[in-house]
Amino acid sequence: MSADVTPEVVLYVGEDCHLCQVARHLLMAIQRSLPFTFREVRIASDPDLERRYLLEVPVVTVDGTEVARGQVTVEPVRAGLVRARLDRAAGRFAGG
Repeated sequence: MSADVTPEVVLYVGEDCHLCQVARHLLMAIQRSLPFTFREVRIASDPDLERRYLLEVPVVTVDGTEVARGQVTVEPVRAGLVRARLDRAAGRFAGG
């Protein structure tokens, strides 16, 4: 049986956040070439997340590791995805 090497990407977003919309579109574009599961979390739904990320959104994590915040760009996200896929393939992923 082969290991699941598909990482999980979480996008933490705020209300009426233009950068969050841009980040979402960027992630969808990256997902076409580097598959991942995607989850979007509205920080307003959790007081702890709101305190942590209110001035930082959007925030992108890959398998729980933050890879980008604010103005999200392709390279850090791609690097995080590649690293996560390698970690999962090597059996170093503790999640799941």
